Amino acid sequence: MLGNNRRVSSDEDPTTRELRLEQLRREQTEREAAERGHTDDDTGTHDARAAKAAYLRKKLEERAEAERKADEDF
Repeated sequence: MLGNNRRVSSDEDPTTRELRLEQLRREQTEREAAERGHTDDDTGTHDARAAKAAYLRKKLEERAEAERKADEDF
């Protein structure tokens, strides 16, 4: 399972699935690093990286949904 109770579908492209999982791992790692940050700059950098990973993961989820819909149309 992924964040927000979304499951990885076996219908989606393996590359998309791998990219989604990688972005989830990056987001989690950066959020943890932000919590351990020693300075505001350090924390801000990790927060920004986590936000970017979350954004990319969301876009990949949208791509996966589009792939599923495309498969249903065939």
